[in-house]
Parts: sequence; structure tokens; C-alpha cells
Amino acid sequence: MSLTSVPSATAGAATVAAETHGFLSPTGVEIAFLLVGLVTLGAAVVTVTTRQLVHAALWLVVTLGGLAVEYLLLTAEFIAWVQVLIYVGSVVVLLLFGLMLTRAPIGRSPDADSGNRWAALTVAVASAAALVWVVVDAFRTTWIDLDGPAAGSTAVTGASLFQHWVLPFEALSVLLLAALVGAIVLSRKAKADAAETRKDGDR
Repeated sequence: MSLTSVPSATAGAATVAAETHGFLSPTGVEIAFLLVGLVTLGAAVVTVTTRQLVHAALWLVVTLGGLAVEYLLLTAEFIAWVQVLIYVGSVVVLLLFGLMLTRAPIGRSPDADSGNRWAALTVAVASAAALVWVVVDAFRTTWIDLDGPAAGSTAVTGASLFQHWVLPFEALSVLLLAALVGAIVLSRKAKADAAETRKDGDR
């Protein structure tokens, strides 16, 4: 077989896979993907609806972990481990650290609801509908053989991340640093107010 016939053979295999697979005959990987997606969606809903901040952070761990499992099912192991290391291992830890520094209430907090629930729900539904429409329209005829070898490589993914997406990546780092500095400032202000209150009481 010549080298020029390899792409045509690959395209033919992808066409056969697209013809033999359908929504009415899902594979085991596709069923697992759907089930994990439902669990992740449920955890995300609980994250934004609970009034206990610590519970919200813990449910966020479940949500981000579910996304990592979805990446694994899509044979994107590198992205899955980046998801675990950066988001589960850093963002959630930073969030909990900020809660502890600001002495946020551990139990149920009525202040966690701003009263704009319907506006937030409208924006969330509109954003989700737009995202689903864009993804479906972009990948309508694209099929991935999940049972076959992994597509792409770590080198290609890393090059794309640090060449084309380096600015959002660095912006996220600055945002996390700003969140940590803000938590420290708020905690120091709370301590100063408590000290002034104590002095006024002694007088």
C-alpha cells in the first residue's frame, strides 16, 4: 500500500463508521458518556442552587471530575489530566482557601442568593442553547471512533494550547492570583474591624 492510499483508506473507514453507527444503536462508550454527562449536569445544577458555600465547592469537584471522565471517554487523556490537575487540584483548593480566609459561613447562608435567580436562569438557558447549537452545527457530520486508537498527540495539544490559547491561559492565572489577593485583603479587613470592635468594648 502506498503512502497516498493511507488517507483515502482512513477516510473510507471513517465513512463506514459513520454509516454503521447511529443514535439508535449506541456503543458502550457512548452510553457511559451519556450517563456521566447526566451526573455532571446534575452536580452542576446543585452547585449553583445550593445555599451552602462549602457544599457548592464540593459539588464543583464532582462537576469538574465528571468533565475529566468525559475527556477520558473521548480518548483525550492529556486534557483529562490537565482538567484534574488545574481545575480540581488548584481552582477548587483556591476557592476553599478563600472561603476559609474570609471566614464564610459553613452552614446555610441566605446571603448566597442575590434575588436575581430568574435573570440568571434566563441567561444560563440562552447560553446553553447557543452553545449546543454551535457544537451540533459544527460537528454534525463528524464521527470519532472511540474504540480505536487515540487521535492526536500530547505534543500537538500542547503546541496548540501554548501558541493559540496562551493569552486566555495566562489571563486565568492572573484571575486566580487576583482572587487569592482579594481573599487575603477581605480577611485582614475583617480582623481589623474585629479588633476595633474589641477596643470600643474595652472603653
